[in-house]
Amino acid sequence: MASIELDRSSPLPLWAQLEADLKRRLDSGEFDDGVFPTDQDLTTTYEVSRHTVREAIRHLNKTGVLKRERGRGTVVNRAEFEQSLGTLYSLFQSVESSGVEQTSEVLELGVVRDLAAATHLGVAEDTDLFLLARLRLAGGQPLAVDRAWLPLSIAQPLLDVDWQHTALYDELRKAGAPVPNQGWERLTPIIPPAGDRNRLGLRKADAAFYLERLGTRDGDPVEWRTTLIRGDRYRFVTDWSAGSSTSLRPSVAEEKS
Repeated sequence: MASIELDRSSPLPLWAQLEADLKRRLDSGEFDDGVFPTDQDLTTTYEVSRHTVREAIRHLNKTGVLKRERGRGTVVNRAEFEQSLGTLYSLFQSVESSGVEQTSEVLELGVVRDLAAATHLGVAEDTDLFLLARLRLAGGQPLAVDRAWLPLSIAQPLLDVDWQHTALYDELRKAGAPVPNQGWERLTPIIPPAGDRNRLGLRKADAAFYLERLGTRDGDPVEWRTTLIRGDRYRFVTDWSAGSSTSLRPSVAEEKS
C-alpha cells in the first residue's frame, strides 16, 4: 500500500491522527475480511514510530473497535448482532431476524421473593414473583445471561412453558397477560461475576454489557429484567435522525438521594 501522510504541522498528535484515519478505514469497510495491518505495516505505511502506532491501537482497543488476540495480533472486533437503543425489543427476535437461531438453556424457573425486583415492580417485598433465568444462545454459542422477574399474578401460566426456543413477550401474549409497551433501560459496561463469566465463555478481564430494563404496560410495571450480554457479539446503536430523542436517567445512587 502507498504511504499515507499525516499532518505533522497539526496540533493534533500523530497517534490521534492515525487513530482517526484507521477508524475512517474501518468504517468504510476496508478491513471487513477481518485482516488488520500489523504494527510494522502501519509504521511503514504512515511513516511513524512504533510507539505512535501502539498508542493509536491502544485507543482503538479501548473503544472495542479492535482487540489483541494471542497468536493473531490485532484483529477487527465485529459484533454479530445490532440493536437500536430507545426501542422496546425482544432479544429473541433481534437475533433471529439476522438469520441466526436463538435458543435458551433455563438456569432457574420458579417462584421467588426478591427485594430489588419487587421495588422496581412497585409491589410489597414479600410478594411472590415469577423468575425466569436463561442462558441465551445464538447459533449455539453463548450470547447473554438473562433474568426476568414478573408478578406471579400475571405470569403463573408461564411456569409450564418450554423455554428452549421462544420469547417471553410471545408467551405473555399467548397467556393473555399484559405485554410491555413502554419502559426504560440502563446500559452499563461491567466485568461479569465468575459464574456468569464462565457461562458466557469470557476471560477474567473481558467486559460485557449489563442491561437493566423496567417494562411497563401503559405505565404499570410488568417486568424487571437484567441481561448480561457479550460485547464482542452484540452492539447497540443510537439513531440521531429527525424526531428521535434520548433522555438521561439518574444512577442508582442519585435516585436514592
